[in-house]
Amino acid sequence: MRYDGGHKRDDYLTDVLGRQVEWVPFCPEVEAGFGVPREPMRLVGSAKTSRLVTIETQRDLTKTMKSFSARRIKKLQTLNLSGYVFKARSPSCGIEKVPLYNRRGEAQPTGTGLFAKAFRKAFPKIPVTDEGRLADPAAREQFLSQAYDYQHRKRSVKPQAARSSRRRRKR
Repeated sequence: MRYDGGHKRDDYLTDVLGRQVEWVPFCPEVEAGFGVPREPMRLVGSAKTSRLVTIETQRDLTKTMKSFSARRIKKLQTLNLSGYVFKARSPSCGIEKVPLYNRRGEAQPTGTGLFAKAFRKAFPKIPVTDEGRLADPAAREQFLSQAYDYQHRKRSVKPQAARSSRRRRKR
């Protein structure tokens, strides 16, 4: 859900892909308690030390988002994820090219959303994309192929890992 109470529902994601995949929909900003409607936010600082700050009141929400991200990632680790679709250019969910503002208020498209950064650190092998890339048929096909391959590899490895651990216990 957008900060202003609107949405950017993607019919392809929900209506077409939704028939083939199970979505785990949520908005980090809402679940972190920022509410709707809420003041718009942006990333401020450098790529290494970006902060999530509200635009008008300059309220720093970095700690809240990082705490929420850690809790949510623990829950996501219990799910059988095969891929993840983020919201493009979002200060919480953008995986690349998120506007990052320096001290002078100038933006460069070099940021990564705080939740997206934490997710990718926790799940480095899970294929990720954003809804903007899925508009390109070739990028969409590549992502879906990676997600299906990832799921297949997980299924292939689990039985082997279980047999190995049983053998170790018998010794």
